[in-house]
Order: sequence, then C-alpha cells, then structure tokens
Amino acid sequence: MTRIKTCGLSRPCDVAFVNEARPDWCGFIIDFPRSHRSVTPAEALALRRQLAPGIVPVGVTVDQPVKAVAALLLEGVADVAQLHGMEDESYLAALRALAPGHPLWKAFTLRTPNDLTAALASSADMILLDSGKGTGQTFDWSLLRGAARPFLLAGGLTPENIPGPSGRFTPGALTCPAAWRRTGARIVTKYWRLWLPQERNDHHVQGTLWRARGAVYPRDADERRH
Repeated sequence: MTRIKTCGLSRPCDVAFVNEARPDWCGFIIDFPRSHRSVTPAEALALRRQLAPGIVPVGVTVDQPVKAVAALLLEGVADVAQLHGMEDESYLAALRALAPGHPLWKAFTLRTPNDLTAALASSADMILLDSGKGTGQTFDWSLLRGAARPFLLAGGLTPENIPGPSGRFTPGALTCPAAWRRTGARIVTKYWRLWLPQERNDHHVQGTLWRARGAVYPRDADERRH
C-alpha cells in the first residue's frame, strides 16, 4: 500500500486534523522564512508532542548547517530529516555520522531525465521527486518510467489526479498538498480521501473526519473563496 505524507504543519489545529486523518508522516518546515508555514525548532517540538502515536514527524530543512539538522534529530524535534536544498553526498555522510540511525530523505526537482538519474544515484534513504520547492505544480510524470527505486511523489497531487501516477508507477509514498491548511473546512474535504487506506474509507471514518474538520477548522472568509 502506498504511504501518505503531509507537510507544513504550523498550528495546533493542523495537528488535530492530522491526528484524525492519520497519515504515515507529517512534516514541519523548520527555519525557512520564505515559507509562511515555517516554524522554529521549539515550535516544531511543541507540535510534535501533540501528535498521535504512529505518525512520524519529519523535519524539512533547506541548506541548513549540518549540525543544526543533526540537532533536530538528536533532540527529538523530528525522527526523519528531509533535505530540500543543495545538500550533496558529503552533507549526507556528515549528517549520518552526527545522527546515526535516523532516516535521511533528499528532495529533487525533476525536469529532465538527467534529474532522475541524479536522484536515483543518491545515498538518501528516500528520494522525494517534485516540480520544485513547494510550487504545488505537477511535473512530467512520464519521467518516472525509469525510476528503479522507491520514491516519494510530490507536487500538485489531488484526489482527481492520484489514480494517474499511482496507476502507472509505484511510488513509495505520496505527499498531500498544503491547501487544506491555508483555508477553512470546505477545502479540507477535497483532500482527506488521499489520506485513508482503502479499507478505512467507509461511512464511519467519513463521519469522524467530518466532525474533526468542523471542530478544528472553522468556516471563514478563506473558505468561501474556494
């Protein structure tokens, strides 16, 4: 079964919804001011402590000093490091030496077959294939025909287009978009289906998530624009 990850949790209400939807992983964007969902390590740790058991916290960083990322892992802010910058093989080796035993993920932007070749050669425990840093756009999925290792597919995924990539390829995981966190309850309803294993997609679970959305995401002006 394809696993599910979401990213960009920054508020207690985000964690509350994640605890109901139960993805496999959730990501905290740490110390990246260009993202409005960025949090400090202390804020991420406080949110992580509210997570339900079984949801693995991922620390998402961009070109941070290797010791800073190692500290996130060693101090319990995250269990997995997801690297979204220009981190190279020497960086991965240094991080493994400082924080042994923690999975390291590396994100790659795919535009050409050469980009896929570089991603497949990475020593990272998991590669994330995307169209860019949080653009919310898909890339040319035909490039994935040469993917010979598990990967996490990201970039513009919706309930409507999920059957395309997951039917033609075998990603190790899918990344749920961030749109539901930026708006009210209505936009959330578009994405919750991505998060549920097929055997949980029943009326009981639908009712539980509906109540959770109403409790943690009040209707607001943002919702009415979607």
